[in-house]
Amino acid sequence: MLSQFTKEGEHPTLADLEYEFDKDIYPVGRLDADSEGMLLLTNDNFLKTKLLDPKNKHSKTYYSQVEGDIDEPACVMLRKGVSISINGKRYKTLPAGAELLPEPTLPERNPPVRFRKNIPTSWVALTLHEGKNRQVRKMTAAVGFPTLRLVRWSIGAIRLSDFDLLLPGMVVELRKADIAALYR
Repeated sequence: MLSQFTKEGEHPTLADLEYEFDKDIYPVGRLDADSEGMLLLTNDNFLKTKLLDPKNKHSKTYYSQVEGDIDEPACVMLRKGVSISINGKRYKTLPAGAELLPEPTLPERNPPVRFRKNIPTSWVALTLHEGKNRQVRKMTAAVGFPTLRLVRWSIGAIRLSDFDLLLPGMVVELRKADIAALYR
């Protein structure tokens, strides 16, 4: 699903969800069509700016399933920042949080991630304070572990695990306490 309301090709969009959104609601950030996980939508321009403006260095955590057995040396490189290409130019990412993860409990992906019998997969949690286009995918590839599945796990203090049985396509209205946590 594209993280926008406007149709683009045959991809489903936020307008296809079974939820009646107010006209002035917009997504905070984007997820590409191959990614999944948390997407915040708001009509609060101050909050949107706070979460999107790079100078605020708001954290976002992604769970990335990678090809191969990612190891601690790769995580050390991710923590220090790696060189990736942005619009054809070299860019060194800001230091990121990077932790090896046991396989998380997530809903099945549709379509499923490619499976190769002889190539293992593993998981890493990456916490970023910036948001370049396809940054997590480029970072894991830069350390030799291409991303197969990418799930945005949290934005600031709000995590997917805060919600019971949150499945793809579900919409949850945040409580005032959740919104207040985003302002901190």
